[in-house]
Amino acid sequence: MDLSGIKMVVTDMDGTLLNSNHEVSNRFFELFEKMKQRGIHFVAASGRQYESMVDKLGRVKNDMLFIAENGALIKKQGQVLLTTPLAKKHISTILDAVRPIKNAHPVLCSSEKAYVNGTSQNFLTLLKEYYTEFQEVDDQHQVNDDVLKIAIYHFESSERFIYPAVRHLENTLKVKVSGSNWVDVSHVNAHKGYALEMVMREYAITSDEILVFGDYNNDLEMLELSNYSFAMANAHPDVKKVAKFETRSNDEFGVEAVLEKLLH
Repeated sequence: MDLSGIKMVVTDMDGTLLNSNHEVSNRFFELFEKMKQRGIHFVAASGRQYESMVDKLGRVKNDMLFIAENGALIKKQGQVLLTTPLAKKHISTILDAVRPIKNAHPVLCSSEKAYVNGTSQNFLTLLKEYYTEFQEVDDQHQVNDDVLKIAIYHFESSERFIYPAVRHLENTLKVKVSGSNWVDVSHVNAHKGYALEMVMREYAITSDEILVFGDYNNDLEMLELSNYSFAMANAHPDVKKVAKFETRSNDEFGVEAVLEKLLH
């Protein structure tokens, strides 16, 4: 595999760049400096909110690009380059669809903060890992902020309990099982592939010049844009079907292993 033409590296975060303790390795930051010296651009693409991504990658935040909220938001050096919000009518439709599901926890995600109803202390404790900025509200229907995505959490299984209740929305919205406990619903163009395509055009990057890593279904569209797409060993079977290569798991430094080959 010849990686000598790579000009951009894009990686998902949870299950990919982050280990199971939600940490970025020191080895990655060392490799980042080498990428920077070689003029290789770095992009983090996540379902997380922007502030939560910065919390993990703060050391290098001014030298990279962030695709947050599954592609509904692109930011560089704190500047917004793209937002793709949901129409107000769709917000109510989504909330109404998940309301009957026991132990479903919807999160309304804007560019600055998230809005939750605060009915479960266990969920609020867990939420702090993914959302550094959030506000408890009595009625999510009354939120006036531009909502980029509704992320719905289920403690047991998003694929079994949440996805069946929202899959009928796939004709008009982007519905993604983005993790074992999360389903994300957003504007039809609010996905990582759409955002990354815009970034590739801006930087004049071709599919032969980009390295992409992912582990879950919300990574599929961006993996399809690269001739050097890597599924993590811990990836969802759908991801392994689409990715052209496979690397070690997120707990075995799978991203770093490929970057070391790139930078040898």
